[in-house]
Amino acid sequence: MNTEPAGETLRGTIDRITFHNLDNGWCVLKVQARGHTEPVTVVGHLSQVVAGEFIEAEGEWTTDRQHGPQFKAKELKTSPPHSAAGIAKYLAGGLVKGIGPTYAKKITDVFGDKTLDVIDLTPSMLKQIKGIGPKRIERIRTSWQEQKHVHRIMAFLHSHGIGTARAVRIYKTYGENAIQTVRANPYRLSTDIWGVGFRTADELALKLGLPRDGQARAQAAIRHVLKEAASDGHVCLPEPLLIEETTVLTQIRAEILQEALDNLTRLDEIVRDASEVHEEPLIYLKPLHLAEVGLARSIVAQKQGTHPLPSTDAEAALAWVEAAMKMDFADRQREAVTTAATEKFLILTGGPGTGKTTIVRAVIELYAAKHQRVALCAPTGRAAKRLSESTGREARTIHRLLEFDAALGTFRRTRENPLDIDLLVVDEVSMADVVLANQLLRAVPPWAAVLLVGDCDQLPSVGPGSVLGDLISSGVVPVVTLNRVHRQAESSWIVRAAHAVNDGREPESAPSGGKGDFYFVEADDAEIVIDRILEMVKTRIPARFGLDSFAEVQVLAPMNKATVGVANLNQRLQAALNPPAGPSREVGRYGTVFRIGDKVMQTRNNYQREVYNGDIGRILSVDAIDQAVMVEYDARPVEYDFADLDELTLAYAVSIHKSQGSEYPAVVIPVHTQHWIMMQRNLIYTGITRGRKLVVLVGSRKALNRAVNTSDTARRFTMLAERLRKLSGDA
Repeated sequence: MNTEPAGETLRGTIDRITFHNLDNGWCVLKVQARGHTEPVTVVGHLSQVVAGEFIEAEGEWTTDRQHGPQFKAKELKTSPPHSAAGIAKYLAGGLVKGIGPTYAKKITDVFGDKTLDVIDLTPSMLKQIKGIGPKRIERIRTSWQEQKHVHRIMAFLHSHGIGTARAVRIYKTYGENAIQTVRANPYRLSTDIWGVGFRTADELALKLGLPRDGQARAQAAIRHVLKEAASDGHVCLPEPLLIEETTVLTQIRAEILQEALDNLTRLDEIVRDASEVHEEPLIYLKPLHLAEVGLARSIVAQKQGTHPLPSTDAEAALAWVEAAMKMDFADRQREAVTTAATEKFLILTGGPGTGKTTIVRAVIELYAAKHQRVALCAPTGRAAKRLSESTGREARTIHRLLEFDAALGTFRRTRENPLDIDLLVVDEVSMADVVLANQLLRAVPPWAAVLLVGDCDQLPSVGPGSVLGDLISSGVVPVVTLNRVHRQAESSWIVRAAHAVNDGREPESAPSGGKGDFYFVEADDAEIVIDRILEMVKTRIPARFGLDSFAEVQVLAPMNKATVGVANLNQRLQAALNPPAGPSREVGRYGTVFRIGDKVMQTRNNYQREVYNGDIGRILSVDAIDQAVMVEYDARPVEYDFADLDELTLAYAVSIHKSQGSEYPAVVIPVHTQHWIMMQRNLIYTGITRGRKLVVLVGSRKALNRAVNTSDTARRFTMLAERLRKLSGDA
């Protein structure tokens, strides 16, 4: 017999939303309930909630030790309000773009309790309200229809236990047929919707009754494992490893996964390729296979094609450029100049202070003297800006150079419409993944020369591949490594520290109180490390070095998680540098509060907005009425809908991986045993080389010693070097 007491029912109007987690629907509400003179606290789950809505809750009263009496709801239902006052509050809560508190009152003053019917059925009648014109009416109409559809999608997903934060993006992708599309194949979500992973789609699919060992699930899991591998830098995976990892993920039998793999191959979604280096076949997602093969062919064709460089007296060219620049080059620098004068493809590599920029300028001078066309580019905006400043010539991002067309989703510059150049200079090549490198090299005309510049000791690209390392190890293209630190650079503690780390030695800190630019501040406790970093960024560095905490000081962390990781550092730095200044100046989405003035970073390539993974900007405005945030990137404003704020993250602290290609006046790096697994030489080396005027390491000497003495042994699965050797031999 069921002895559980019957639950109570509480009804009323939502006065205020204290908390609402968009991922799982958990909410804390203040409700003006019938029979209660003061608002009561109601806790429960709702996919969507707006102040002013009528609510019906079934549950029971409990007493929370910290917050006191609250109604714990097992089931919550909401419905639009019916009174004019309720509707005004409902619309003022940001439900509809284009209507804030002021317009909500104006509209309800005219239409009263018929307001929602007017917005839903005859929105043109809103023109009766002073200040509401055709554009605002259209924005209101579109937003109202969108939120109705999104509400249904959210209710559908929420009923199956899935977080609903991505409902708007699902609606924008699938439209009014979203629920039918998701029901037919939930695994499409992980392919079509950015931010929805395999696990979320899989949970939904299983709740909808799809079989655990069905082909749809097996194929989706294989795609997921390959995508995860790509996010870890692999272009492909050995077939046995792919099957093993997919089995662990899904518990699907190996023979079923093998059948799924064969089916995906027949569908031309993946490619199975044989390798002479690896015993097992390597499995690629089709786009990555095309990129790797295309890149290898472009490089070999460029180097060995039918358009050799015009005959040049290399020694005469060297003498001319030394005289023109009033410099005497070192031996390796001379080798670089003479090789660039006679070879169509050259890789120039070396650490900080070894003169890479000098040689880039020299090669540009040689081509400019012959009135030949030179293009300079880099993978990121910051790297392109640095290249432009160091050479005095315009440098663009690779995307801008290739003229990306956001409307078409493609580059205008291709093999069929190549760049109009005679020399291409690409800086920070270590950042370029195999996809971007392929797009770039295929747009180089057959007569042009290519100079790739990078530091092979830095971290490899965030994206798949190890392009610079593979090109060097292939032995197919000429490589000049500059290894002599020049006199002017020798005076820099930063340069000496970087080379010490790269050589496996502990870097030497400048004397306290001196004029050095590299310091190690010892602190073993994680909380003390954070306190020291906060003090440095907020007070000490600005006071002593005259640098701005926001624009010129960047915290770089080895990992995202842990106490001294990126996520926690961002929260602590935001609280210290940009504390709350009122609800009208901030918006909370996806577990992050974004405030006017915050430093933020784009976390994915968005070709429509022309902002790319790793771009850093500042929030200019938060508009609760139009539900938009304006972010400034290098003096260019970019607008985000509230629903798209998962593309942004706070950037007071960023990972060292994300900092590649960037240079900051001052860099502060926590070095702690919490990041033990990440303490590797190329990680700390990359972090140190991001600082121009000041680098400070804060943490334990034990962690620093671990990093200095640990070479990166992570191996990326790629066949680029093998393809280059084979194609070069065949040619």
